Amino acid sequence: MKKTNELQNFRDYLIEDLKKNPDEIPVYLEVSLEEFEQDENLAALLLALKTVAEAQGGLGILSERTGLNRQNLYKIFSNKVTPKFNTILLILKGLGYSFALKKNAAA
Repeated sequence: MKKTNELQNFRDYLIEDLKKNPDEIPVYLEVSLEEFEQDENLAALLLALKTVAEAQGGLGILSERTGLNRQNLYKIFSNKVTPKFNTILLILKGLGYSFALKKNAAA
């Protein structure tokens, strides 16, 4: 149980840090997307998106920006439903970002 509290304390710290330093958000999201590309851990990516949403004022504000129902956002971020790709794009847009492609150096 101590590990859960330590993780929550870290998330709280991260949220506060992103509030104070919003210029770090794109780097945080980029790293999260790169990790998702490697490990396909959707839960981790969704947690990163939720963390940014909380740093920007919470899921209520994200709901207003995206037009997505707040309860649906809670279900998405708690891994009760798997969001469609267009929903993830809408969430990114609501956070102030867009999805872009870049050519893989190995291709």
